Amino acid sequence: MSAFAAAVGALFADPNIGRDAVYIVDGGVPVPVRIVARRADTITDFGDARLWSETTRVDLRVTEVAEPRPGDRIEIGGDTFLIQGEPVRDRERLVWTVDLRPA
Repeated sequence: MSAFAAAVGALFADPNIGRDAVYIVDGGVPVPVRIVARRADTITDFGDARLWSETTRVDLRVTEVAEPRPGDRIEIGGDTFLIQGEPVRDRERLVWTVDLRPA
């Protein structure tokens, strides 16, 4: 295991950073996973206007979710979200970042 993989594992295992969730492939079986939530706001330029929006992004370990796809669901603390857009993998290919919207 690389130093990066060990560090990612420690971050996801940390109870102050990682959270338990359930990943459900569209039409598939629920799988328990650990996530790191990133509930950052974004500002998008649209012509001369700037639009502020709340976003919900989470990180998933590639070892737990090999290929997340739009339409798959993630349940976090009783709330259900759908993956929207294409997931993005980090440089080390260890973590997926996915954008979510309420289901």
